[in-house]
Amino acid sequence: MNFIIWIVVGGILGWLASMVMRTDAQQGMFLNVVVGIIGALLGGWLLAPLFGTGTINQNDFSLPSLFVSFLGAVVLLMIVNLFRRGRVR
Repeated sequence: MNFIIWIVVGGILGWLASMVMRTDAQQGMFLNVVVGIIGALLGGWLLAPLFGTGTINQNDFSLPSLFVSFLGAVVLLMIVNLFRRGRVR
């Protein structure tokens, strides 16, 4: 059951990050899930130690962990935009 929740929450976080970065029209549902989950991994490595919390990948579904996972997804989209377009939107 945690796996399904992880996929759904990752998809929502990826979708929200794509809305913030204005890449929503270029991504589908599958890419939103991938961005949410990989962004949570990135947020776990970079941001979780700064905030002192976990991420959705660590089965921590608290508000701070959702925020860290969301920020990780935004950072991931910034990195992708930097390599694809040569600039961050």
